[in-house]
Amino acid sequence: MTEHVDPIPGHPDFPWEPPLAGSELEHLVGMLDRLRWTFRWKASGLDADGLSKRLGPSALTLGGLLQHLAGVEALRFTWDLDRSDPGEPWRSADWSDPDWTFTTAADKAPDELYRLYDDAVAAARERLAAVIADGGIDRPSALGEGDQRASVRRLVCDMIEEYGRHTGHADLLRENVDGLVGEDPPAGWRP
Repeated sequence: MTEHVDPIPGHPDFPWEPPLAGSELEHLVGMLDRLRWTFRWKASGLDADGLSKRLGPSALTLGGLLQHLAGVEALRFTWDLDRSDPGEPWRSADWSDPDWTFTTAADKAPDELYRLYDDAVAAARERLAAVIADGGIDRPSALGEGDQRASVRRLVCDMIEEYGRHTGHADLLRENVDGLVGEDPPAGWRP
């Protein structure tokens, strides 16, 4: 029997655990990272069949969610942040199809989807940390019009909302694939 260990903020076995009593900034970034880790765990270790399995009438798949969230990470922390180039495959995507990120995921191998997602999250973490170090979370982003610009705080909050929605979807989809359930990854888990 495995002994249960409660998550400990800052412990190397629980890198997704936000601080118990941090600053507002630490909590916002910590919650975003916790959702990123949980989502990635829910989508982890699957083959093409597992990543493309649907639930009921929904067209959502874990592979589609991996690619969609990779795109959201890339666009939110480049184009929306400061109008910088998000790179490929986002630069040449067919954005006239609003479901492109979901529907084209089935054409990609699992390793490609995992790499796309992991690379997008790593780049977004770096860009967010650099922006916070250079002006803070309340500095304006490029999102908006004229003098009405969303703050970086708003971009982070939008990402928390996006992950909250899709981590819930991933929870149901993964349980449908192989029965995996749970709120957080097990101690020591890594993608």
